Amino acid sequence: MIHSRMILCCLIFLTVSAIGQSGKTPAPYKNRFDGTDPVKTYLVVPVRSGEDLPDLLQRFGLAEYECNVTQFFKINNLKEDYRLKAGTSYKLPVEVVTYNGKSIRTTLGIKEWQVAKRIEEYNKFALKEGLRSDNFMETKRLWVPWHELNCAEDKVPVAVATVGKAPEGEKSTVVKGARSYAIFGKKYAKTPFVSQKLKGKVYYIVSGHGGPDSGAQGKRAGHTLCEDEYAYDVSLRLVRLLVSNGATAYMIVRDPNDGIRDEEFLACDQDETTWGDLVVPRDQKERLQQRCDVINDFTAKNAKAGVANQTLIEIHVDSRSKDTKTDVFFYFRPGSEPSQKLAQHMRNTFVQKYLKKRSARGYEGSVSARNLYMLKETTTPKAVFIELGNIRNDWDQQRLVLKNNRQAVANWLCEALLTQ
Repeated sequence: MIHSRMILCCLIFLTVSAIGQSGKTPAPYKNRFDGTDPVKTYLVVPVRSGEDLPDLLQRFGLAEYECNVTQFFKINNLKEDYRLKAGTSYKLPVEVVTYNGKSIRTTLGIKEWQVAKRIEEYNKFALKEGLRSDNFMETKRLWVPWHELNCAEDKVPVAVATVGKAPEGEKSTVVKGARSYAIFGKKYAKTPFVSQKLKGKVYYIVSGHGGPDSGAQGKRAGHTLCEDEYAYDVSLRLVRLLVSNGATAYMIVRDPNDGIRDEEFLACDQDETTWGDLVVPRDQKERLQQRCDVINDFTAKNAKAGVANQTLIEIHVDSRSKDTKTDVFFYFRPGSEPSQKLAQHMRNTFVQKYLKKRSARGYEGSVSARNLYMLKETTTPKAVFIELGNIRNDWDQQRLVLKNNRQAVANWLCEALLTQ
């Protein structure tokens, strides 16, 4: 009998997982590992070519939590506007802790079984994805994501947060732990959460023309460049950046199958709709009024819900004689000081970017008031109408056909909104 009991006890002991059992509560995690413990370090990894911070955090399964972003800048002693350098190694908000060989809970001094289980799953995820090549139970190197023990309640919600009961703008779903927006297309659907700098702010992004009206057209290498397709791509890229920074954003003109595209030559089509699956009218005035009605309705509802900061941004591509080079132009609502200030700030941002690039051509884009229909008939507190260049000019076409240039334009517009 005694021999049988001893065998049973051994079996029970051997089946206890690395997570550990409940019992007497160990010392709190922050007391055990307060930064002075020599067995704790941060995971250090190199940045891949073309990878920015959202991409890096997404790769390591850390993009859902804002606190990971904050901690990244803190532990690397970087300012929040710093851009990662390819090939350079940075500390990640993942602590590498010496595993005690017994359980995750006793190693970390925590009692929550669910937290320990998630940490165990994270290490399995890292092994499966090739982020690490060793098993923590063998090497005694346990990876502990910062958010699990410091800010689990800070998880990004499934949908973009809004104020009060206002509409939610672009809605997301969660796919394998990441926010996914179908409108951005398969490649760019997963959208990391970078910051809450734009939280509480609402943006209505309108790409010019669409549906039966392709807008201006240009020719390049035997291909037709349609204004509405390139304006749409830049607009989508801007919306993705806005929601990444906590904004509520509405993509007013929508295409059911054209997400963000990286090709040089974007196929022209006529299947765009207006928010709410409304058919885009052929008549120009009806088309513009339809968009104004949608925007004004949302503006009123959001204002009633307490949203004070609402902005309309409309993006077009200009059309002039083929030999005319133009820069990005900004038009604001006549008589609106907030609109004028925003347009001027956007231009100043572009000027600074050109200076940093040391462009020999310089920047000559202007800011002016224009009595355009979408500016005068909408009720948003701020409104800016943007022309990206001359779609018929060979030099300006490079700003449109190269994906990195389209992304750069979106980046600069977003930076202007972040720093306004």
